[in-house]
Amino acid sequence: MPTANAALVDRENLRAGIDAALARHVAALRGTALAISPDASPLADAVERMLAGGKRLRAAFCYWSWRAHGGVPGDDREVAVLRAGAALELFQAAALFHDDVMDDSSTRRGLPTAHRVFADEHVAAGRRGGSRRFGDGVAILLGDLALIASDEEMSRALAGLPEPVARGARSVYELMRTEVTIGQYLDLVAQTMPWDDPAEDERRAREVVRTKAARYSVEHPIVLGAALAGADEDALAGCRAVGLPLGEAFQLRDDLLGVLGDPSTTGKPTGDDLREGKRTVLVARALARATETGDTDAVATLTGRVGDADLDADGVAELTALLVRTGAVAEVEELIEELREQAFAQIEAQGWPEPARSALVALARAAVDRTA
Repeated sequence: MPTANAALVDRENLRAGIDAALARHVAALRGTALAISPDASPLADAVERMLAGGKRLRAAFCYWSWRAHGGVPGDDREVAVLRAGAALELFQAAALFHDDVMDDSSTRRGLPTAHRVFADEHVAAGRRGGSRRFGDGVAILLGDLALIASDEEMSRALAGLPEPVARGARSVYELMRTEVTIGQYLDLVAQTMPWDDPAEDERRAREVVRTKAARYSVEHPIVLGAALAGADEDALAGCRAVGLPLGEAFQLRDDLLGVLGDPSTTGKPTGDDLREGKRTVLVARALARATETGDTDAVATLTGRVGDADLDADGVAELTALLVRTGAVAEVEELIEELREQAFAQIEAQGWPEPARSALVALARAAVDRTA
């Protein structure tokens, strides 16, 4: 999130409240781990590292949506909203632990991923067995611990609320968790499919974007905040109309940054998505344009090199240049702008009061116009 908009997370006790809740979970996990065995203490350290680097974007969308639907800072329900925001951050940590294993990512936010850290420690300690298997196993368990903590924090958030409000918020949270898991599966499936239909590749890519990222990153947090304020179904529908296009634009920006971003800013090596064979809208558009123009060399390069785990810097540069040359980068930028305009038009249609409206507009801009 750009620095100018980071203040949105600092206002009205938001960041302090979220960070305090997360710190309580880390402290509780560390105490439990140490009580079981000193050998378990690295688990708490790893969870703490993952939680330390987040932008708190999802928690901010939740909080300011709550404010937009009548929430008052300092009242009894604010604690519940902050805890719900912490639950979202813990869920994101769980998803990232698992996602990094499935993608075999080497870095996260500029630091080695958890499975790589534990694999390296396995080697350094001269332990028996396969170091990679050990690292992957630990990271999966870390994701499970963060998921357990997320559910605990959401349960505490909803405990003191009126039953209809708690039930509505819980349904949003449960749907989000299920959708992300299914979206992750669809992402894995997409990477196994043959390169024989660019239109179908884009359909699958958009499906993954919406299910795995857009709803979980933006739509569900906005809807959750409104639900915690007791908003009616019409208001929740308005939140969805804002959140889905904005969330899709958010993820499409992420896809562009994965190829064109500065590693010192994104915290990930350039070209990781290309090495992992991510079936993004960007790659699908490039393949479609190369096919339409009869550029068989470009088609062969895209289908043969996207997904090559051994792709070196020159190979990444070649593919990146091809994505630009086919017009795919420009087309995805245009799609982001279309989705952005759709989301902002929907924000205006909701008639949200100040200061929540301005805060949500600024958050929306930060989500789309980012460099990391």
